Amino acid sequence: MKSRVSNSGLRPGPSVRAESLDVVKVTSVSGGEATLPCDTRSPQPPDALLLVVWYKDDVPIYSLSKPLVWDVTCSDSLAPSYVRGSANKPGTAADHAQTKYSRHDARFDGRVKGPTAHWADDSLGGRAAWIPSSPSALRLNKVLATDRAQYRCRVDFKVSPTRNHKIALDVIELPEKPKIFDELDKEVIGVAGPYIEDTSLKLTCVVSGGKPMPRVRWWRDDKPIQTLEPVEDGSRLSLLELKIPRLTRNYLDAVYTCTADNTLLVPPLRVNVQIQLYLRPLLVEILAREQPLSVGQEAELACRAVGARPPAIITWWLDGKQMAAAEPQKNSEDSNETVSFLRWTPRMEHDGRILTCRATHSTLEHVTLETTKLLSLHYMPIVVLQLGSKLNPNDIEEGDDVYFDCVVRAHPQAYKVVWEHNGQILTHNQRTGVIANSAHLAVQRVSRESAGKYVCTASNVEGDGRSAPVNLQIIYKPVCKNKAPALVGAALNEVARVTCEVDAFPPPKNFQWTLNNSMGTTELEPAKFTINNGQSILTYTPTLEGDYGSLSCRATNLAGQQIEPCRYTLLPAVRPDPPFNCSSLNLTEDSVELRCMAGYDGGLHTIYFVEAWEQGLLIANASAVMPMWKLRGLGPGKTVKLIFYANNARGRSEMATLKIYTPSSLALHTEAKTTNSHGMEAGWALGIVAGTLGTLIVVTIIALLARRRHHRPMQYEAPIQTVKAYIGSIQSTNHSPIQPDDKNPDVVPLGKDFNCARDVERPPEPPPYGAVVSPPVGSSRSAHSLHQDLRCNTPHTPNTPASDAQSIGNLADDRRSVTSGTLSRRREVVTTRTPLLANTRESCV
Repeated sequence: MKSRVSNSGLRPGPSVRAESLDVVKVTSVSGGEATLPCDTRSPQPPDALLLVVWYKDDVPIYSLSKPLVWDVTCSDSLAPSYVRGSANKPGTAADHAQTKYSRHDARFDGRVKGPTAHWADDSLGGRAAWIPSSPSALRLNKVLATDRAQYRCRVDFKVSPTRNHKIALDVIELPEKPKIFDELDKEVIGVAGPYIEDTSLKLTCVVSGGKPMPRVRWWRDDKPIQTLEPVEDGSRLSLLELKIPRLTRNYLDAVYTCTADNTLLVPPLRVNVQIQLYLRPLLVEILAREQPLSVGQEAELACRAVGARPPAIITWWLDGKQMAAAEPQKNSEDSNETVSFLRWTPRMEHDGRILTCRATHSTLEHVTLETTKLLSLHYMPIVVLQLGSKLNPNDIEEGDDVYFDCVVRAHPQAYKVVWEHNGQILTHNQRTGVIANSAHLAVQRVSRESAGKYVCTASNVEGDGRSAPVNLQIIYKPVCKNKAPALVGAALNEVARVTCEVDAFPPPKNFQWTLNNSMGTTELEPAKFTINNGQSILTYTPTLEGDYGSLSCRATNLAGQQIEPCRYTLLPAVRPDPPFNCSSLNLTEDSVELRCMAGYDGGLHTIYFVEAWEQGLLIANASAVMPMWKLRGLGPGKTVKLIFYANNARGRSEMATLKIYTPSSLALHTEAKTTNSHGMEAGWALGIVAGTLGTLIVVTIIALLARRRHHRPMQYEAPIQTVKAYIGSIQSTNHSPIQPDDKNPDVVPLGKDFNCARDVERPPEPPPYGAVVSPPVGSSRSAHSLHQDLRCNTPHTPNTPASDAQSIGNLADDRRSVTSGTLSRRREVVTTRTPLLANTRESCV
């Protein structure tokens, strides 16, 4: 469908023309890029761009045309001249008169998307490119000196007037890279000289070309010291001299730079030269030794010369005779110091002689410095420790035999040789595989403990000669640093990091992680763990309850794969269970010892707390990593409520409570008279005997005493088999390190089916977690009344009675359900106090 444009108001006449007479100046560097701006934006936003033509000195060199369509109502006279021209070049006047175009030709429709025609003159050589982004421009690459000209950009629109932009392009011709010449007109490249100390220097920097003429400078330490400003004298050369009348040591290795620049568009061109000098030695000395020279023992002496360039030649002289140095002399990194080493074994006749070190210059004649040393000789053993010649120090494994040689040079002969391993003295013991004598040490069937530093020491009357340590490396397979399986707690959809640390040499570079759960054994991909410094860190995120289980890690090094893997139990990270089976020990009027069994720790590090309250006031508290505490400062004759709980990173557990009664001074005095449960029976027998004698007063006293003793809680022992079975079930699931007190258990767990006879018709209600029922202490009940009390005073227990062993089994099943990742939705714990266990508690679970 063709678009229509009304004849009124939108089409300017062919004579309408917009001109921009401002000239934009653009500067570029020869060989670089030049961007010639041309604004192609229309003053009327709905208008469309049709043609852009670039002229160099009024000669067209580049054009860009857009497609256009004309309405059938438009006259041919209104069509722009470029439409009637050729496809790649703007139309000329002749084209305007002769060329006919179709009114329905879609190639000239500026409103329809279509190909854009680009044309460039051959003189540009493909170096021109149009930049359509705003602001648009023509970019010239690899600018030439011939590109220096005045450019015009003509922009034609569909409706708006034609625009013209003028750009003056200035091309800067860079000079050639500077060159440096010496006094003999020889080009200097990199290094000038070497010059003799205290002589003069002259260097000339020559720069050729450049338009405009360049500025030439000499620099030192980033500071200009001489400058030649540009002079347009028609010459193509710029010369700048550098003169130094006296070269002192300060000019050694000095770097001078010559630069040339004629624009800020590019960094200056530069060339460096370093000054080299011949310098005389300033100092020569024989370095002091920590130990004196010894007769018969090879000694090493060092002589140092400072300040000579090139390095001085050092020679050794003894009594006017030159001595041969043991090795070539060594120069420091900056060549400012030269050290010569003399290895020499003095004899007794050398004592008191003069040793001379002399330094001479290799080029400058008659430049010599020397120093002397008076010899004072001593003697002590020289010891060298070597690993067996047939042993490869990098291939010694556990079970191999290793031997050392201790080479001793001494006069008089050494009377003792001592072997050391990691600072500990080794003695001959063939049973342990250590065979030692004065010259050799053999270690049979080495283990990883045999690795380390070995030293042998020889002694004579002059002193002890100790060898340099020889480090013995033993290759062995990886083993876990933590032998026991570890528990790792991780919440669902939370990242858990498990670190596998092994002991191995060399450190392992390969690790293998596997997960064993109800779905089977799965090897974890390497992307889930990292390896660094002999350890591997697994990043694991459980998303389902089935993702928990047993993790194992195996490392592999040069000795082989780890035999027994490191094991970790991955458990759901939850709040810990409260401590249970809490008991009081050694109760006095002022202190008490408390011990509980640890509940499930939630798979995280757990801290256990106890608080002592008396009439609403906190009188004591304590925390520990194990549920065992000792409280002090309670005071006599008080009723103290103890609150037990645990805390880990997931939060705080429920609370368990226990009441204790600190005895008064009178109760302690009475208790001292009856130290065990048999004392009560003896008191009753005594009362019967007194009754037979017929003294009412004695009978009354005995009755009062018996009643007091009858009201005191009696200590009994719970069935040890029941408690041990319960503890075993807990330890098999939780791996708890807590060791219970078998003689004083706090909690006697009852089965879930246990219930009071009076509540048969009422359905059981689970008690709140951690609820504690503590009947008054001191009520007189028999041992037979234990289960009766539990049945009648525990309203929340189930209906069917069960044995203690069944109750313990049920509790163990609950613990196993927590360990396997399935948390119980109902946990029922009722704790009560009975005379049977005195200061202990029983629980129905």
